[in-house]
Amino acid sequence: MNPLHVALVTETYPPEVNGVSATVSRVVEGLANVGHHVQLVRPRQHEGDTPGNGGGVHEHLARGMPIPGYPQLRMGLPCRSALVSLWRQQRPDVVHLVTEGPLGASALLAARTLKLPVVSDFRTNFHVYSAHYGIGFLRRPLRAYLRGFHNRTAVTMVPTEALRSELAATGFERLRVVARGVDTQRFNPVRRSEALRRQWGADERTLVALFVGRLAPEKNIDTVLAAFDALREDQPRARLVFVGDGPDRQRLQRLRPDAVFTGLQRGEALAAHYASADLFLFASLTETFGNVVPEAMASGLALLAYDHAAAAELVRHGENGLLAGAGDRATFCALARRLAGDGDRVRQLGLHARQTALGLDWGRIIDGVVRTYGEAIEAQAAAVDVPGASTFRLR
Repeated sequence: MNPLHVALVTETYPPEVNGVSATVSRVVEGLANVGHHVQLVRPRQHEGDTPGNGGGVHEHLARGMPIPGYPQLRMGLPCRSALVSLWRQQRPDVVHLVTEGPLGASALLAARTLKLPVVSDFRTNFHVYSAHYGIGFLRRPLRAYLRGFHNRTAVTMVPTEALRSELAATGFERLRVVARGVDTQRFNPVRRSEALRRQWGADERTLVALFVGRLAPEKNIDTVLAAFDALREDQPRARLVFVGDGPDRQRLQRLRPDAVFTGLQRGEALAAHYASADLFLFASLTETFGNVVPEAMASGLALLAYDHAAAAELVRHGENGLLAGAGDRATFCALARRLAGDGDRVRQLGLHARQTALGLDWGRIIDGVVRTYGEAIEAQAAAVDVPGASTFRLR
């Protein structure tokens, strides 16, 4: 395929810290590295924010505002007319919508006005999150909005076969599984730091359990706490480390004053925090994927998770990690206690997890994204409109 001009629209991007921004930055970098041209449309993140250009990537900044309850993140404001003008001057071959917020919605309208091929990502279970923030009554309307949004695109990319099946059962159409990769050079056991472990109050014999992610209700962190209590029955000197920040941090610190809360970590520091632990506890059931799972595996950690999302795809129970049935807290805690008493097994699981992660090559992932672009371009050439698009209207 000849080099493509891709307009990629996202409402989150580094230096913002979350799984979507991290994945999208790797996609942008990967596309540019193989010769495609990327026009990145994102919200202005702060007053002094200026668009970056170079290396095959050109940024266009839209107006934005803080997301309620998440002041460190911004969402884009509608800008359909501006995007129509921009894309008339610089017509892309394909528009890639990463997020479904106001900026993504206006980009969808602009692309359809200009009859541009559009692909989308399903990256966040917003309708599932609603139950954790006291607005569970919005679950069905949110799912209907997401379904309508994605069904107006030529192809929607999802990270796992399980999510594809789940969405297809509720009326989502034209779904393609495009997995996610992990940077195995950055996330690497060689970054283990005994000095960092000493800061946590751990020596070489101390079992360190780690959680990385947003400290928020939807992450099911109370199950992590219960599992740590179970393993500490056999390892009373074990340490629990939280990397991340969020609305639940103060509550968790009150509950666990003996735990280590490092706040947000980025880059090499984040990699060192992963590699300096022994066991990764991840009990979330709201992820569409969960980038922290392959990052922990690449870092050589023994992983304990629910049989869900990335863990369900990547973990072979008992070989490169341990899985509990989705929502089975009793088994999750029992497995944590079993690992606490078997240091050799913790090490073996970590070694095998690292081997699994080495197969998650970003080059193959980018190839899958580009093939999906090709599908959308061919579909647009074959028809003026996407089949089924008349079932939904954005206003």
